Amino acid sequence: MNEPFEAVTEPAVDERGQTATIRVFLALAPPDDAKDELERALRPAYAAYPRLRWNRIEDWHITLAFLGELPLTTVPLLMPRLAELAARHRPLRLALRGGGHFDERVLWSGIEGDLEGLHRLATDVREAVKACGVSFPDRPLRPHLTLARSRRGDHSAVVEVAEGLAAFSGRVWEAGRLHLVGSNIGRGPGPIRYRDIEAWSLGQGA
Repeated sequence: MNEPFEAVTEPAVDERGQTATIRVFLALAPPDDAKDELERALRPAYAAYPRLRWNRIEDWHITLAFLGELPLTTVPLLMPRLAELAARHRPLRLALRGGGHFDERVLWSGIEGDLEGLHRLATDVREAVKACGVSFPDRPLRPHLTLARSRRGDHSAVVEVAEGLAAFSGRVWEAGRLHLVGSNIGRGPGPIRYRDIEAWSLGQGA
């Protein structure tokens, strides 16, 4: 169950007491059994490369649109339009496949399946956000699941783990919910935490 909006926002306010903000993105998430399957494949890497900054399994997600820091008052304005959009889109059949890296620093698992539907959903999500008057970095979608990040000056581990994941082939699963997620990044020295602000089932109005 989603927690109340105020409970998940962990607002950031500058020293002058100006607008409180939250870092926000929209995403899909694999089901627990699909994540467990990948986690089992990664166990040797967890043991061999403990210095990698591994993402928590419960935080694994496929980002559709990264909105960045938004005023807290803006976030509720997105919800009706996103709920309507989710109702129009059918669930997507996807799978986790293989592995790779960005610039030898970010380790990821690839996504296969209904990529056309995934791109269409991402396009519609971004258009819905823009229609609410929210601007954000509109980067091309590269479907992936981020697993870990290297520490400064130690990039070889990411490359080696990616090579070990090349043969991984996970089962097909259904992505059935659109998640509006807030993170605490930049809020302190501790690990990043992601928490649902809201989530909507796909296809309720299809």
